[in-house]
Amino acid sequence: MSKISTQPFSVHSTPLNRLSTHSHASTKPRSLLFQRDFSLIWWSQCIAQIGDGVTKLALLWFVYAVTGSPLKTTVIGILQTVPPILFGPLIGVAVDRLPKKPILVGTDLFRAIIIGIIPCMVTTEYFTVESLYILVFFNAIATSLFGPALFSSVPLVVARSELTAADALLQSTMSLGVIFGPILSGLGIAALSSQEVLCMNAITYVASAVCLMFVHLPKNSAVPQKTGHSPASTIQDLMEGIRFTFFNQPMILLLIITAGLYSFGISAFNTLLPVFGREMLNLGPVEVGYLTSALGVGLLISSVSLIWITTWPMWRRINILVITSIMTALAIWGLLWADSVWLALVLLCLIGAGSGALTPIEWGIVQEVSPPHLIGRVLALYGTGAMLAAIAGMSSLGWISEQFGEEISLAGTGFTLLVTAFVARSFSRWAQRQPTNYSEPN
Repeated sequence: MSKISTQPFSVHSTPLNRLSTHSHASTKPRSLLFQRDFSLIWWSQCIAQIGDGVTKLALLWFVYAVTGSPLKTTVIGILQTVPPILFGPLIGVAVDRLPKKPILVGTDLFRAIIIGIIPCMVTTEYFTVESLYILVFFNAIATSLFGPALFSSVPLVVARSELTAADALLQSTMSLGVIFGPILSGLGIAALSSQEVLCMNAITYVASAVCLMFVHLPKNSAVPQKTGHSPASTIQDLMEGIRFTFFNQPMILLLIITAGLYSFGISAFNTLLPVFGREMLNLGPVEVGYLTSALGVGLLISSVSLIWITTWPMWRRINILVITSIMTALAIWGLLWADSVWLALVLLCLIGAGSGALTPIEWGIVQEVSPPHLIGRVLALYGTGAMLAAIAGMSSLGWISEQFGEEISLAGTGFTLLVTAFVARSFSRWAQRQPTNYSEPN
């Protein structure tokens, strides 16, 4: 097993650029979609994210329509965060050890079965909230494996200077999913039922898997060969990732803290959006679908804009998080005074644009500063920290919404994002004072 230096890992020394099959000098961020392998990944995610958008609204609307409880509705979001918390570190070890394409294809097919085919086979009288919770949990296990495998594959097909742009383009698929998924889901729920919408949506995950089957992922020659897969070696690999993430690389620890604060507020907001729409604006599933789609429009604008900052120094990219966190907080507070659907649509577009900056910027930095043989573990540990914060936010803000009202919950969400902006600003100043390996990209 390779040893990790006790010194912070230098961005300039990372061999990620040697893993890419593309030249730094010859490839521009906007041409990434014309690269065969990255294009196939992008199209697979475009299809799957639309499926995720359909699934999310169908799940949340079903639970709230049956129970009438905001707290029970947030259980859907909580169940989606439990697997990364329980299994995240071990998932990171598996992603670093195993070929990534079989993981990506297999998890997509598994999600098609869990969230699509099984709801087709269960009769209406047995399709209860409790049975849905079980399906959501197993779907979340597959998703928690898919994410680190996907983003640890990105450095294998694009150059290091393009990582933020690549992550932004992948996030644009999420925004497309948020735009079109809820609209399709809302129309489907109104015309059919939540169960039938889930059933029909299985095709999106199958189509995503087919795209991924044709992706060529170069073998990562920088990854040390493992001597065995015993429990002892698994623990050693896990501890190697923990030491690097939490002790040897302060940049990643600071990213986890910022992501945790962001996730605490915005995850609860996204999960409770159907409740806000129904209770504060008296909207039905179709109108709530439009509101959710407005988030996606803002997210798409943010994702496209981030493509052009991929070569900025890290501290300048982090400053983007300061601005967008403040904008998101103000827009969320604006919903407290929204008296029309049109104003709510504008505010949700701003919230989507503001909240869309964090993931591409932070994941791009993580990919830049992590050595290739550890990137799966680092991404999984990063995700575990963010999910712990998300589950705390959804639990606490869901309870606040149920006990004190949606207005108090929204106010708390906005305050959390202001705190995120303050921490991100302090983080940016720290990064700017560090040696050039934190300030200048390769």
